[in-house]
Amino acid sequence: MEKKQIDWSSIGFGYIPTEKRYVSNYKDGKWDDGCLTEDANIVLNECAGVLQYSQSVFEGMKAYTTEDGRIVVFRPDMNAKRFADSARRLEMPVFPEDRFVDAIAQVVKANAAYVPPYGSGASLYIRPYMFGSNPVIGVKPADEYQFRAFVTPVGPYFKGGAKPITIKVSDFDRAAPHGTGHIKAGLNYAMSLHAIVTAHEEGYAENMYLDAATRTKVEETGGANFIFVTKDGKVVTPKSNSILPSITRRSILYVAEHYLGLETEEREVYLDEVKDFAECGLCGTAAVISPVGKIVDHGKEICFPSGMDEMGPVIKKLYETLTGIQMGHIEAPEGWIQVVE
Repeated sequence: MEKKQIDWSSIGFGYIPTEKRYVSNYKDGKWDDGCLTEDANIVLNECAGVLQYSQSVFEGMKAYTTEDGRIVVFRPDMNAKRFADSARRLEMPVFPEDRFVDAIAQVVKANAAYVPPYGSGASLYIRPYMFGSNPVIGVKPADEYQFRAFVTPVGPYFKGGAKPITIKVSDFDRAAPHGTGHIKAGLNYAMSLHAIVTAHEEGYAENMYLDAATRTKVEETGGANFIFVTKDGKVVTPKSNSILPSITRRSILYVAEHYLGLETEEREVYLDEVKDFAECGLCGTAAVISPVGKIVDHGKEICFPSGMDEMGPVIKKLYETLTGIQMGHIEAPEGWIQVVE
């Protein structure tokens, strides 16, 4: 498959339309067979459930071209499971996990010419999502739903290398203790927009959200989980029922333990102890790991020994190992890589 004539090195992390997307509709208690379509537009009734009560969930993942020319998707089965969990929490019908994985394969294969070539630094971002589609005026779940998946080529999240960022401790709460913080619902991201715009206006790259109940424990940012490294090299991640179960985070913990021989721990992390860590990073699909050099807590600066110039040594090893697995340089654990043929 000949690749599209795109200047892969100059594209950013934004939407570029591709040729095909996958669509399946839920009506009368069942999903239809689904199909690929060239139509990128969605027509909805003005009273559609998603427009009135934000009944929507989504996922994000990437496809890559490996060194030997294969197109691969990273752990789509994990996204399928999380997508199903999100749907259940919002009283939406579950899109079958096997069909989810197949839909991703179909839409990636149909747009194979848009998967950036190996070595370009770019990748194909995959966005599956589902929403309530029929008119709903009373506060209740919709009766009809649409599942869709589109892809778009994106450039590297970091232009010119992964430089450590500065973040702030937010005055806003991201999620309630028994709310929806643990699922990937659009409404979670809508409420974070004001907080992130405010942070950017104040010169910060991101927010550190604390637990809403006590405001003493670290949770996550608006779109990524935290990773900390102790001075003796242990990898620590915050544990909470209101944190999104990041697939990247779980993969990093596995890599740390089984590939790098590092000790790992998932536990409650208190804000008071953050100053004692040697390294800090944010992990997610977009950048894999974003190094954090400084956290500002209402004027008080927490500066990590790893500094503001480059990734800390442990986080760098984690980043290089996980991206090596994704790109085919390093042998992946069984089931982590789906080859699109």
